[in-house]
Amino acid sequence: MRPYPSSYLESGERPDDSPPPYDVIVFDCDSTLSNLEGIDSLAENLSGEDAAAISAMTIEAMGGEKSLQEVYGERLERIRPNRADVEALGQRYIAGLLPSAREVIAALKFLGKEVHVLSGGLEPGVKAVAAELGIEPANVHAVGIFFDEDGNYAGFDTSSPLAREGGKPEVVAALRGDREVALVGDGTTDIEASPELARFVAFGAVVKRDVVFQLARVHATDTDLVQLLPLLCSGAELDRIDAEPAFADLL
Repeated sequence: MRPYPSSYLESGERPDDSPPPYDVIVFDCDSTLSNLEGIDSLAENLSGEDAAAISAMTIEAMGGEKSLQEVYGERLERIRPNRADVEALGQRYIAGLLPSAREVIAALKFLGKEVHVLSGGLEPGVKAVAAELGIEPANVHAVGIFFDEDGNYAGFDTSSPLAREGGKPEVVAALRGDREVALVGDGTTDIEASPELARFVAFGAVVKRDVVFQLARVHATDTDLVQLLPLLCSGAELDRIDAEPAFADLL
């Protein structure tokens, strides 16, 4: 097994954890907001052998056995998704939203939280699911993809920090300023951001990655995302949500 993909993970340290409230809430997309791994989903029309190879690369990268940059370009080069494929992926993400995703995002925004999606997924698909959740395009951080004039695959944004290990901490640091940030995610690329966070929530309802759960102090394993509100909100904030008629029976 390859060492975990950052000096933070290699140290074996557990992240610091500060209780809520938080100013900014960040969600991973794949296997967190939605039950898909987007690039794996794009590989479904390939041969069984190729699809299995791509899935294995995703598992190795998210579990820390390979660095993300080792597999990112190779997966896309094997798939070569066209514009229609990526647009359809956005609809798959939406169809795969976990229970209460819309309500939880709405409740966080009601409290005045700044909500972001931070993903190594492809930007058009991630933006589609963010739009469904009412998250502003400017608060979506994902990897750009390029097409030629006929809509055929023409590469991806190789300069994106989200296509390599260590990228998520950089993005979180840039958006954080002097604010308190919490992040919910399932992979090693998510927990890498812990030094920039007030709280990291290891999410395992879709895929539980042992290394992430071993390192994280705070865990969530239920598919209904309403479980996240007590982990992301103070008692006073939960009372505000509970008193708001729009969120009746949410908590």
